[in-house]
Amino acid sequence: MSRIGNNPVAIPEGVTVTVDNSVITVKGKLGELNQPFDTVDVKVEDGNVLVTRSADTKDQKAKHGLYRSLVFNMIEGVSKGWTKELELVGVGYRASNQGNVLDLALGFSHNIVLSLAPEVKVETVSDKGKNPIIKLTSHDKQLVGQVAAKIRGFRRPEPYKGKGIKFVGEILRRKAGKSA
Repeated sequence: MSRIGNNPVAIPEGVTVTVDNSVITVKGKLGELNQPFDTVDVKVEDGNVLVTRSADTKDQKAKHGLYRSLVFNMIEGVSKGWTKELELVGVGYRASNQGNVLDLALGFSHNIVLSLAPEVKVETVSDKGKNPIIKLTSHDKQLVGQVAAKIRGFRRPEPYKGKGIKFVGEILRRKAGKSA
């Protein structure tokens, strides 16, 4: 029995949810998202979205909580939005942006220039004496996470000095260096 899948998802003001055939469409002030689904039933009743399954097969049990979480993430995204923050730790590591083009100086012989999807808004914060921070904002949680993971992949944090790109609030496991 899926405990997450049994919970209804409340629809806030200004958000409309429609179910056509096997596609859920969520519209809000920040945008519109679509999600195809199968093997479960999705109904909109009394300002709530209900995800139910008709049988207890292994496939339906697996997808019951999944689709409920995806619908919840879509509703949160079009009403409030999702934000990921990345921190650049290292001497000389810099980030700047021109619109949706991100320019990263990460200690390589060249800068990394990354053009982002139009749905993702990027902002860079560079305060003196603090590490640069990249803020990614969008209504699509999957897209924000994917872009953040791609940026983090350019220079993953290393365990000895902690240099690299890490998520804000991420705790790194540090290793001891050489013992003389």
